Amino acid sequence: MLLSDRTGRSRLGPLAMLLVLAASLFLGWPAAESARAEVQAAPAVPAQGTVYVIPVKMEVERGLASFLDRAIAEAEQARAALIVLEIDTPGGSLRSADEIASRIRSSSVPTLAFVNGKAASAGAYLALNAGSIAMAPGSTIGAAMVVNAEGEAVDNPKTVSFWTSEMRSAAELHGRDEAIAAGMVDPGLVVEMKPLGKTKEKGQIISLTAEEALKVGYADTVAGSVEDAIKWRGMNAWTTVNVTPTLFERVSHALTADGMTTVLLIAGIAGILIELLVPGFGVPGIVGLLAFGLYFFGQFIAGFAGAESIVLFLLGIALLVLEMFVPSFGILGILGIAGVAAGIGMAAFDTGDALRSLGIASLTALVLVAIVVYALRKRGVWNRFVLSERLTAEQGYIPQASRESWIGKEGVALSALRPAGVAELDGQRVDVVTSGEFVEAGRSVRVTAADGTRIVVKEIGRGNANAGGASS
Repeated sequence: MLLSDRTGRSRLGPLAMLLVLAASLFLGWPAAESARAEVQAAPAVPAQGTVYVIPVKMEVERGLASFLDRAIAEAEQARAALIVLEIDTPGGSLRSADEIASRIRSSSVPTLAFVNGKAASAGAYLALNAGSIAMAPGSTIGAAMVVNAEGEAVDNPKTVSFWTSEMRSAAELHGRDEAIAAGMVDPGLVVEMKPLGKTKEKGQIISLTAEEALKVGYADTVAGSVEDAIKWRGMNAWTTVNVTPTLFERVSHALTADGMTTVLLIAGIAGILIELLVPGFGVPGIVGLLAFGLYFFGQFIAGFAGAESIVLFLLGIALLVLEMFVPSFGILGILGIAGVAAGIGMAAFDTGDALRSLGIASLTALVLVAIVVYALRKRGVWNRFVLSERLTAEQGYIPQASRESWIGKEGVALSALRPAGVAELDGQRVDVVTSGEFVEAGRSVRVTAADGTRIVVKEIGRGNANAGGASS
C-alpha cells in the first residue's frame, strides 16, 4: 500500500516492497526458464562454415592418436564450425584413448561423435568425450571392460576402478547417467536402467543399441548417415571436408602397434648380432638395419621420435662396432648398449613400454641367433672363422715328394758350400747344406741325410775320388 511521509511524497512500506519483489520474481521466473531451455535446445548456428569429418575406424593406438591430433589441428586452423568423428572401432589402448579424449575435449571446434558401427571399449570413451552423439541404426556403444592383450578380463581392482572413474567422468561431462557408464566397465555392478525397463545384473556388461542409447540419453539422435547427422545439426548445406590418413600415417599406425614394434626390435637385434658375428656384410645385416629403420620411421611419422633419439641409437651402434676392434675392457660395449636402449626408448610413445619390448626382443633375438648358429653349423656360414679347405691330389695339388731317396747319392758342388749352396746330384741342381764345414766349388759331395726341409752333403776325400778315377 502507499503511505505518505511528512513531505507529502508517496512511498512504499517495507511489507509492500517485499510483496512487489516476490510477485516480480514469481512472474518472471517461468519466462527466464523458458528462454534458457530454448537456448539449450537450439544453440545458435552460424550462417555458414565448414564441417570436418574425421574417421575413427581403426584400433585406438598410437598412430590413431597422431592422426586425430593432426586432423583436429587442421579443423581448428580452418576455423571449422563442427568436427564429426565417424566412429567404428573395437577399442584399443587405454593410454592412447586417454590422450585422444583429452585432445577432443580441448578442441576449440564443437565435436559430434557419429557411431557408424561399434563404439566399443575405448571407442565408447571417445564418443562420450564428444560434445554430442549420433548413432546409426544397428550400431552399438559400450562393452568397455578392461582386457589384456589376449582378450581376457583384467582383475586388477586398481585398473578397473581407474577406468570406471574415467568413464563416469566422460559421461558426467555432458550430463549422461554415470551409472550406465560404470556398468559398461565393471561387471560387478548392478545398474538399473529405468527408461529401458531392465536391470544390468552382476557378471554382465552394458552395451547399448542405437535405440536404447537414445532412450537412456547416451545418444542425442539416430541418424542413417554422416550427412543425416550433419543435417540434424542444421549444417547440411555447408562445405564438408573429409579428412583421411595419409599413406605414411597408415604405415605408421601399422608400425607403431605394440606387437609390430616388438617384432621389428627382434628382427633388428637378431640381424645385427648375426652380422657382427659373421665377417662381411650380408642378408642378416640388411634385415637388421631395415627393421630398425622401420621402427624409427613409424615412431617419427607418429610424432614420437625426434632427431636426438636417432642420433643416440646410431651412436650406440657405432660404439658396439668399435668394441670389436678397440680393447676397452667392455666400457665401449656398455656405452653402446646404453645408447641403443636410450634411443629406442626415447623414440617411443611410452618409454617404459618400449624398454619392456626391448628386453623381450633381446631375449628372443638371442634365442634365434643360437638356433641359427646350431642349424647352420655345417653349412659353411660359420666356417669363415676357420680355414677348412684341404689341398689334396684329387683337387690338383701335388704334395712335396719325400727326400729320403737322395741319401747316398753323389754329385759335384756347383757353388761354394758355406755351409749352404748348390750342388748337382743325379743330374739335378739341388739346394744343399753341409754339417758346418766349407766345401769349395767343384768338389765331389755325397748326401748323408735328408728331411722335409734340407739335404745334407759331405765332401768326398780327394784320394778316394782319384782312386776311383784311376781304376776306371
